[in-house]
Amino acid sequence: MQKKLVITLMGQDHIGIVDHVTDIIVKHHGNIEESKMSRLGGEFAMLMLIAVDSENLETLESAISNLHDEGYQLFYKVTSPEKSEEFKGWLPYKISVTGADQEGIVNKLTHQISKQRINIESADAHTTPAPMSGTQIFSMEAVILVPPERSFHEWSDKLEKVADSLNVTLDIEPYKG
Repeated sequence: MQKKLVITLMGQDHIGIVDHVTDIIVKHHGNIEESKMSRLGGEFAMLMLIAVDSENLETLESAISNLHDEGYQLFYKVTSPEKSEEFKGWLPYKISVTGADQEGIVNKLTHQISKQRINIESADAHTTPAPMSGTQIFSMEAVILVPPERSFHEWSDKLEKVADSLNVTLDIEPYKG
């Protein structure tokens, strides 16, 4: 029987970090099904969903936990299959946000999303300097899941009002995966 293990790992960025961690997973018969990896402020963060046969789970967990001794911050947890079905039938949308960077954009938008009982599946945000002025431009893309009984205009109008108050552009479209 297959188990799913979510692993979060963070450590000082260096060449070979991904190779080292993924090598341990493969040597203990794990398969990376999903991952997000990024360099953030000189640190390297990894978030992975690993599939592993039940008989290999304990040895994989032991090998992964040894990464802590190498200076990595680490957390892992076996997932609950029933939780993955919780949002079945909900409607996926992609939201894109851009505008001048300012404190609180992510918080104010995600607060409105949460307040409307909408689930955030994924979100990625970053800043980049504008080509001519060098002003920091904020960008965020997120995939959200909306309960099928919710009116599109009801929730999107409220989210648009928050975006307007922040003076950022908000685009919403059905998510096609």
